[in-house]
Amino acid sequence: MKLILITPPTFFVEEDKIITALFEEGLDILHLRKPDSAPMYAERLLTLIPEQFHKRIVVHENFYLKDEYKLKGVHLNNRTPNLPHHYKGHVSRSCHSLEEVKEHKKNCDYVFLSPVFDSISKLNYHANYTPEEIWKAHKAGIIDKKVIALGGIDTDNIRQVKNYGFGGAAILGALWNKFDTCTDRDYTQLIEHFKKLKKLAD
Repeated sequence: MKLILITPPTFFVEEDKIITALFEEGLDILHLRKPDSAPMYAERLLTLIPEQFHKRIVVHENFYLKDEYKLKGVHLNNRTPNLPHHYKGHVSRSCHSLEEVKEHKKNCDYVFLSPVFDSISKLNYHANYTPEEIWKAHKAGIIDKKVIALGGIDTDNIRQVKNYGFGGAAILGALWNKFDTCTDRDYTQLIEHFKKLKKLAD
């Protein structure tokens, strides 16, 4: 099962080192998501990440970065719902209902479905689906290898995601909560937690 990491919304000092270390430990795909930030900061971050990993990075907004840095692809959501004119390449999209999954899955390489569990990074952002609804959607062929679970995924439930038939899990709070971007410089705990998640996802 794929393991996808979404960046925290703000930039921080050790970010390029952590991302590089995670790729070296087997991170499949990174989603570079920095809403409301100037593109120059994303450019700077990308120049600090070794080029060999660029083909594993998907960009949210600032789609020009895809070609400029030879990235994997682009991600669509409510803020940026349309592809750039004449775009060809990898596309993913955020979905917040099973209806949206049905509508968009055919035009994407994969879609995110959220929140599958109660969010770790967003307060009072609760699971949108019961286990029964997810099983039913899997049996109906709505949830399959092209659907990535997002929301509240950690070591205690990542196996459940696999059993539900999702093609992967997208992680945010489970990992970034292991590191205080303002005060921490040692990211060993974050890397060790990633290794646990990766082992459970494989």
